[in-house]
Amino acid sequence: MAETRSFTCVNCPLGCVIDVQLEDDGTIGSITGHTCKLGEDYVRQEAVDPRRNVSSFVCVEGCLEPLSVKTAAPIPKAKIREVMEVVRALKLHPPIQAGDTVLENAAGTGIAIVATKSLD
Repeated sequence: MAETRSFTCVNCPLGCVIDVQLEDDGTIGSITGHTCKLGEDYVRQEAVDPRRNVSSFVCVEGCLEPLSVKTAAPIPKAKIREVMEVVRALKLHPPIQAGDTVLENAAGTGIAIVATKSLD
């Protein structure tokens, strides 16, 4: 039996409420309520493989201020906790430049963690 789920699009200020019919095999049957292609694309991703950008802070050896870091791309929502565990375990040393990759393939996602600022 197909399931209908509702999502609120976050791509623009309209905040369209979009209904998605999910088939028994997990595929998308129909999408209604979107006013643009961005909304349709958002719901196609969100319904079957929700992803999020993640940002955090990491302590750096010899620095009083923490280093802000983020994922280089959105990661699967189900992997957030695992990614945060490996980010918390990082042991970094200066100098670090904004944009430097501080961790490759975070928690097996294939997505890097990058510095968002420089620390000397």
